[in-house]
Amino acid sequence: MEEESKSMMMIEQRIREYLQLSEDDEETPRVEGLVGEGRSFYEDFSLRGIRVNRVDPGFISCTFKVPLRLTNRDGYLANGAIANLVDEVGGAVVHVQGLPMNVSVDMSIAFLSVAKLGEELEITSRVLGEIGSYKGTIVVVRNKKTGEIIAEGRHSLFGRQASKL
Repeated sequence: MEEESKSMMMIEQRIREYLQLSEDDEETPRVEGLVGEGRSFYEDFSLRGIRVNRVDPGFISCTFKVPLRLTNRDGYLANGAIANLVDEVGGAVVHVQGLPMNVSVDMSIAFLSVAKLGEELEITSRVLGEIGSYKGTIVVVRNKKTGEIIAEGRHSLFGRQASKL
């Protein structure tokens, strides 16, 4: 019984260490800072460590170091984590401050390569077009060092338009 209790305490400690911020994850500008308050645990878990490098109208550039918490059992950035980055960064580029977030209507992602644990990625998103409340974006995830494209996603969103008054 005592051995089982020690085992559970070790597992809990490992989980805490796994979820804890590293020195690289200090407070820096992040995508969720662009989209307002009300982050969920999921958003914080999946976006922690992303750094926003440049924001222009219709364009965002970020860097992201592949963390252990988002890798698969082979040590590569999980496809679900890539899809989440496409969703979040693609949505941030069309967000209008003061309005609710746009709703994802469709996403298409081409997974072209893999990103290993610790590799630094460059994630860019730009607006492809807009018709009324419907917007299209493209998100490119590439290895910052080699320039190799890891994934390319097209993301369609629908949301409220800003008032013209």
